[in-house]
Amino acid sequence: MARLSREDRQIALGRLQAGQSQSAIARHFHVSQSTISRLWVRFQATGSVADLPRAGRPRATTAAHDRFIRLRHLRNRFLSASSSVQALPGPHRLSDQTVRNRLHEAGLRARRPHRGAVLTRRHRQNRVQWGNQHLRWTVRNHWRHVWFSDESYFLLQRHDGRRRVYRRVNERYAPNCVDEAPVHGGGGVMVWGAINTAGRSTLVHVQGRITAQRYVEEILRPHALPLLADQDAIFQQDNARPHTARLTTQFLADHHVQVLPWPSMSPDMNPIEHLWDELDRRVRRREEAPANHRDLLQALQEEWDTIPQQDIRHLIQSMPRRCRAVVAAQGSHTPY
Repeated sequence: MARLSREDRQIALGRLQAGQSQSAIARHFHVSQSTISRLWVRFQATGSVADLPRAGRPRATTAAHDRFIRLRHLRNRFLSASSSVQALPGPHRLSDQTVRNRLHEAGLRARRPHRGAVLTRRHRQNRVQWGNQHLRWTVRNHWRHVWFSDESYFLLQRHDGRRRVYRRVNERYAPNCVDEAPVHGGGGVMVWGAINTAGRSTLVHVQGRITAQRYVEEILRPHALPLLADQDAIFQQDNARPHTARLTTQFLADHHVQVLPWPSMSPDMNPIEHLWDELDRRVRRREEAPANHRDLLQALQEEWDTIPQQDIRHLIQSMPRRCRAVVAAQGSHTPY
């Protein structure tokens, strides 16, 4: 019986009721004739082709327990299974794994949460408004003129819990199985870059704390302005203080740079954020990991230059979808 799915059982039952022989049906489904015979006897006795209940371990929870566990974790998705064991009313002897099993039955499984920016009501309203204003923008007529820019900080050594080691039993503290890490991560380097459907900027090393004066003299004047020579060019930057300072806005206005208004707390709307992730993955995939800040900067610049322009073009082509997504999410977090 186990070799027949529920759909096949229904088909076999229909053929039996139509007068087809049990042997012919058995040959069709490649099962024994006794399997079809038992199916017919079961249907006559119970009116169903479903499996009969089997003896097994009694269920440790009641329907009320299952409902309590499900609703408790739907109301607060960050609760642990052990906390639900302690909060469960009435006498019981449930384990944490039993709670996890009930959550699995409800389609709830523990996953690493997405980390997003803190969005207030004002942030969400501004994001929806921005998305609506740019819903009709197309890549051909609008987004291809935009230069997306941003700064990003890359750590020399990254320990985010994703790295794994293959070891035997009792090798947890073996020297070749320990992931040694500096107390403060070994520091890192900050870089600035800009991308467009037609090209990219050089990757600029930003040393120390960046101010509006440094942003203008070390980034905008030597690196951004040459990219914005086209009269149709649009410059995008986020709302960091050096970007919105009076000195910066006046500099951009004096050079007739068209700036794309940008909603606060919206890194998911900027395609360059995905490029930073790809750049970091490329550096981590190198056989020889950077040993110091100079090596890290050199690796970043080399990998930045080798990223295919088609990948950048593909990211910018997602802008219409990003606008639709932020409007559909009512300004909340999006899959981007």
